[in-house]
Amino acid sequence: METGRIRNFCIIAHIDHGKSTLADRLLEYTGTISQREMMDQVLDSMDLEREKGITIKSHPIQMHYQGYTLNLIDTPGHVDFSYEVSRAIAACEGALLVVDASQGIQAQTLANLYLALEQDLEIIPVLNKIDLPAARPDEVRDQVVELLGCKPEEVIYASAKEGIGIEAILQAIVERVPPPADKKSEPLRALIFDSQFDAYRGAIAYVRVKEGELRPGMRIRLMATAAEYTVEEVGIFRLKREPTDSIPCG
Repeated sequence: METGRIRNFCIIAHIDHGKSTLADRLLEYTGTISQREMMDQVLDSMDLEREKGITIKSHPIQMHYQGYTLNLIDTPGHVDFSYEVSRAIAACEGALLVVDASQGIQAQTLANLYLALEQDLEIIPVLNKIDLPAARPDEVRDQVVELLGCKPEEVIYASAKEGIGIEAILQAIVERVPPPADKKSEPLRALIFDSQFDAYRGAIAYVRVKEGELRPGMRIRLMATAAEYTVEEVGIFRLKREPTDSIPCG
């Protein structure tokens, strides 16, 4: 896959403004999961997340849409998990800013937006829950326009629950989020944005390859600690981890 057809983006919002539901709808629309496989908030796979109904970890997943590869990282909206948000944002070039059309811009909306702007991400504003009786889409759109300095027509009206506006969101990702820089010929450099420990496999790092290519058998060094490791396996995130021969830049 050429880097020009890759889009890396995250979803940021205040808690309960519909991020995970929107992520589910994007997965369904792109055929990443079938309706038979669909369960509420597919990306919220941790037991605690299902119990609380909130996103804690940043879940990456790869989708394909009209010949493009879309890499999505779903981020927490809760104020206690801002570190996870900042790591996810650093791995992306764009962000869907989801705002509840009945509640408007909230404190964590602003906090997460500022994190994204610090990383110079392309912001795509989405007004979610426009189907609610209490929705004030035009009023909230004006708030968003004033905050971002964007054009009113750049704000997408949507309802993740009802599947409204999903096509427009995907088109905006393809058209407005810039592709990653093509640095395949450079030495390997990658960003670890999350990790987990597997009792059978050991440490599993979630990485965004910025330059070069990551392959099994390579010796890598973690720059923060100078510790060195051998890469046992690499792969991509679909619904489950899928092994691949290598991870190119992008």
